[in-house]
Amino acid sequence: MIFALIVVPVLGLFFGVHRYLWCRLVRDTTAPAGRPRRAGTVALFALPLIALAAPLSGRVGLPFAVQQALAWPGYLWLALVVYLTPALLVGEAVRAVWLRVPRAREADGREAPETASAPSAAVPVRRAPADPPSATAPSSAPTLLPPGTPALPPLPAPPRRLFLARAVAAGASLAAAATVGYGTATTLRGPSVKRVTVPLAKLPRAAHGFRIAVVSDIHLGPTLGRAHTRRVVETINRTAPDLVAIVGDLVDGSVADLAPAAEPLRELRSRHGAYFVTGNHEYYSGAAQWVDHVRELGIHPLENARTELPGFDLAGINDLAGARDHAGPDYERALGDRDPTRAAVLLAHQPVTIHDTVRYGVDLQLSGHTHGGQMWPFTYVAAATNPTVAGLERYGDTQLYVTRGAGAWGPPVRVGAPPDVTVVELASLRA
Repeated sequence: MIFALIVVPVLGLFFGVHRYLWCRLVRDTTAPAGRPRRAGTVALFALPLIALAAPLSGRVGLPFAVQQALAWPGYLWLALVVYLTPALLVGEAVRAVWLRVPRAREADGREAPETASAPSAAVPVRRAPADPPSATAPSSAPTLLPPGTPALPPLPAPPRRLFLARAVAAGASLAAAATVGYGTATTLRGPSVKRVTVPLAKLPRAAHGFRIAVVSDIHLGPTLGRAHTRRVVETINRTAPDLVAIVGDLVDGSVADLAPAAEPLRELRSRHGAYFVTGNHEYYSGAAQWVDHVRELGIHPLENARTELPGFDLAGINDLAGARDHAGPDYERALGDRDPTRAAVLLAHQPVTIHDTVRYGVDLQLSGHTHGGQMWPFTYVAAATNPTVAGLERYGDTQLYVTRGAGAWGPPVRVGAPPDVTVVELASLRA
């Protein structure tokens, strides 16, 4: 019942938006019986169906090749709709103003007969009511031309509404396509490197300057594959970190489909190795299999576990989504028996766990999950649903750093939230 109450309105809005797009992009800009009308109608019928099929194809077990074939057009169309719809709504205001402004030519044509004070040999005039009908022209002729003046046919007035509809549709389409193209290029270029220094009161002088390369939300799947993984790995290795922390949402799919895409992770290089905690998408993709697979790739999973590193404890908790499989976060298991005099760094996928983290006296939590909002205006939604959407903030005695992630979920598009790998440098107050 609750599912129906959510899905039915969402689908209604989805198809309502597409009905509006058809009206503005197809109906208002094409002739009723022409080929452009038919082609546009077919496209705006097929594209929303592909967009719906793209996220469902993996859930229903379609072959991975089919998932890939649906993902690119389906997800890119969804991104276009996000920017095309508001652009057309802005066009509604332009349309309303423009259609209220009379053309100067029409205004001049109406005013000329009324303001002329006397007929002129060079200006056509209307016949007086008492004039007899001409022998060579019908009596209904509205004007007379002086002898020798060639009769010019009136210039056809362009269909103003059609011109305006096409101009608004073209402008909105170009703006949306440019935005999505930029966002796609931003994603496919790979993450940039951010650097942040985090002072920890308990960190000993010997560990001053310890560098953790934090990466999250790589989202290997139908759109981002092996080449994307290689870009991420190369970016991390160029920073020469002391440790690599992968804080969840590595994949969107099964080990059987995505093991080749994840293979470059074997090439990660750091002094103290690479560590991994699950994100919510791992639990949609077979978390247990992925935990085993990343271990085969030489990465250490931290499943509600802790390890001692020089100068501080590194702990990791399972994602909240694991609670459905009785494998949710367990702070007591990860942190309950640790030495409270040592600094503690916790890997936790979702920033919303920060309040539990504070109660366990953790010095720094490293998270992802938000993508920084990924696509404006969803940046505002991410900010409203997470304590920190990106960057470093303090909660009591605990600091929280949230990376924007290295990949993209759904549309491989990032607008206003570029991907990153963050090098977190730990600083000792005793140094």
